[in-house]
Amino acid sequence: QVLVVESGGGLVQPGGSLRLSCVDSSTNFRARGMAWYRQAPGKERELVASISSVGSITNYADSAKGRFTISRDNAKNTVYLQMNNLKPEDTAVYYCNTKYPPFFDWGQGTQVTVSS
Repeated sequence: QVLVVESGGGLVQPGGSLRLSCVDSSTNFRARGMAWYRQAPGKERELVASISSVGSITNYADSAKGRFTISRDNAKNTVYLQMNNLKPEDTAVYYCNTKYPPFFDWGQGTQVTVSS
């Protein structure tokens, strides 16, 4: 059963911004660390950013540091990823899921394409 739904992707020019959203329909969302992952064509899925259950601790992949910001709204069961200064190498399908295993069934993700 897919418990997360991602949205907010699209086509953007280099240097542009996007804000991704992930709605989690599982129970105990506010007790769970969450993360954004991405998978580019021909590559393995990788962790982009993570956030603790109350949002006080965030971590980023080196490629995302200084450009991406992860946040969450526990009242809305939603996790966000603000992406600024996007680069062509950020092109991928972006997914959200738990920070640690066991993972939910992966959703469809949201496609981010950075191209001029």
